[in-house]
Amino acid sequence: MQSEEGAMAMLCMWKNQPSRSRLLLQRTKEYKLKHKFQKDEVNMLKDGEHSIRLTLSFLHCSALSVFAHRFYRLGFNSYFFFFYSEALKTRSKMGKEKVHINIVVIGHVDSGKSTTTGHLIYKLGGIDKRVIERFEKEAAEMNKRSFKYAWVLDKLKAERERGITIDIALWKFETTKYYCTVIDAPGHRDFIKNMITGTSQADCAVLIIDSTTGGFEAGISKDGQTREHALLAFTLGVKQMICCCNKMDATTPKYSKARYDEIVKEVSSYLKKVGYNPDKIPFVPISGFEGDNMIERSTNLDWYKGPTLLEALDQIQEPKRPTDKPLRLPLQDVYKIGGIGTVPVGRVETGVLKPGTVVTFGPTGLTTEVKSVEMHHEALSEALPGDNVGFNVKNVAVKDLKRGYVASDSKNDPAKGTESFTSQVIIMNHPGQIGNGYAPVLDCHTSHIAVKFAELLTKIDRRSGKELEKEPKFLKNGDAGMVKMIPTKPMVVETFSEYPPLGRFAVRDMRQTVAVGVIKNVDKKEPSGAKVTKAAAKKGAK
Repeated sequence: MQSEEGAMAMLCMWKNQPSRSRLLLQRTKEYKLKHKFQKDEVNMLKDGEHSIRLTLSFLHCSALSVFAHRFYRLGFNSYFFFFYSEALKTRSKMGKEKVHINIVVIGHVDSGKSTTTGHLIYKLGGIDKRVIERFEKEAAEMNKRSFKYAWVLDKLKAERERGITIDIALWKFETTKYYCTVIDAPGHRDFIKNMITGTSQADCAVLIIDSTTGGFEAGISKDGQTREHALLAFTLGVKQMICCCNKMDATTPKYSKARYDEIVKEVSSYLKKVGYNPDKIPFVPISGFEGDNMIERSTNLDWYKGPTLLEALDQIQEPKRPTDKPLRLPLQDVYKIGGIGTVPVGRVETGVLKPGTVVTFGPTGLTTEVKSVEMHHEALSEALPGDNVGFNVKNVAVKDLKRGYVASDSKNDPAKGTESFTSQVIIMNHPGQIGNGYAPVLDCHTSHIAVKFAELLTKIDRRSGKELEKEPKFLKNGDAGMVKMIPTKPMVVETFSEYPPLGRFAVRDMRQTVAVGVIKNVDKKEPSGAKVTKAAAKKGAK
């Protein structure tokens, strides 16, 4: 893509409207002169490699980016969707070369999560060099040069929170074997909610441990986040882990093997209780700030013979994507696109979506045929788990579909609404007591619905699952229990064992995550008066 004018013209030729092409070209030039585009925005268009970082395509967006919104205001209506997805073509091609894996970075406060993650993104990521140079200059001006890796992360956080085009795709870095996406940023205020309901399930957790005197002890203490995050990661199905013994440059003495051995012994013991096999977990001594054992082997740690952090990431077992399970695709958004029709978008969690598939949307039971499936404006013969896609459905109005609905194969365990469900819940950040009748918001896949805690069935040991008390009067911070829940509105959930992404959830109250859980059993209800489109009926009759 040579320029934004060329891109717009190309889109219009795709529509086979040469006169409109010339008009848009002229209006784009006029707009540039009037508003003086920022250099970065134009450069991102000129350079396909950088344009992959613009992630708010119509295939997976919660808001229009600043850039797309400017074109939208010019009256280009649906054209901006295609323009934006053209800019992302490079990304989809890039994605075919290596396997994508999703990383979640966890650990106690001040353990060095931001510095370590920032270092990886800084050294291995695809951040535009100009952006890095700008951040470095700002860090120097504010006398924060020594924090440059964390500074990069902080600046990216700030830009993401301002809602501009950087978004989460910049949290990427590349190893020899994988494209790694950090699915949540350390320090994000909704860290746990996003860890559970994020667009991707984490394939591996990177546990950052503060190796300094006092720092390690605080993290591994009863109230420390080292324990809490490790337990959460295992509970939520993140079965692979890498442990980083960080701040080895600040141990006493520096780069102490004795301190490393002490930490490995204690953390291994705890991880074994949680459910992990410590023998399969690499413990990498690092300095996220100095760079020891991050990318290259450090002479300061020549007593250590294991992998560097980069090598440990390459040793992650390639995740098996659940293509053999029935289709489940929670809807992120629904669009009406001129000349095309209704286009639901979302991420395939399990199964395969193909053109011609007759899909049923839970919880309403609406059934129709899929006309086409696209990713980044490229037609797909099939969409697999992990793919963020848009798909055109026949004879369905936009108002008939909503965020949180789930697309499924009408002939293979179609998704249904939920009467009630039983969950194993861990209370983790609630100031009081939770009893029968409590009705917070439940975040499960793309659905956000108030759910009533109808009945506290048992109080259990949060690690072993052993029953401690029948029908407890309440659950408080740190407790775990089995709870019967009833949604206040139509909702689709599944058991964690069958469909993990639709079977884990966060409980939100008072603007924070107060509990997490996994669904053990679901009482489903049959839809009444479900609409079946003519296309679906015709297809079913064949």
